[in-house]
Amino acid sequence: MIGEEKEVLKREGKFLPLMEHFYTLQGEGMHAGKAAYFIRLAGCDVGCHWCDVKDSWDENTHPLTDMKALAKEATDLSKTIVITGGEPLMWNLDFLTSKLKEFGATIHIETSGAYSLSGQLDWITLSPKKRAEVKPDVLEKASELKCIIFNNDDFRFAEKHAALVSPDCKLYLQVEWSKKEKMSPLVVEYVKQNPQWQVSVQTHKYLDIP
Repeated sequence: MIGEEKEVLKREGKFLPLMEHFYTLQGEGMHAGKAAYFIRLAGCDVGCHWCDVKDSWDENTHPLTDMKALAKEATDLSKTIVITGGEPLMWNLDFLTSKLKEFGATIHIETSGAYSLSGQLDWITLSPKKRAEVKPDVLEKASELKCIIFNNDDFRFAEKHAALVSPDCKLYLQVEWSKKEKMSPLVVEYVKQNPQWQVSVQTHKYLDIP
């Protein structure tokens, strides 16, 4: 493909920068422990300093990949698909999700909410970040709100967003991995005092799986 053709296909979502894709277990949130196929798209301009997939930020270091072929490969192994990043909503997901649906998939997405929704999505995990305002449509349709607790101010940040999502949205607090020794007791105590929240644990890190 020549450069102009690549840009057109990327805008259409038919070829997108792909960091990695793999079959594993969902490690976090409401669906923790379920088998799922992860599609990790490259590209992110949110830039959290504690991000554990910083290699995903630069889209230019990852190959443009045929999303139709990837959708078939993924759904041959699992009908539960998790689209993540990076920030996957940087891209138009209409084409990818339509192909996944053709192959019978249930589609989850993990997003900071910095970009508006696209595509056919069955479960939306919103994990807001302080460097980017969450788009109203993501707040309205979020299935679960997962707030990362790195320091004490993150409890305030979590409550700010809990007040903006729908009443049906599930609320999770998740300790940032490098702070688990310090912050875990505080999260446990916070949830005991505020039982509308639940704790999300990064079980995949304890199980040492992707």
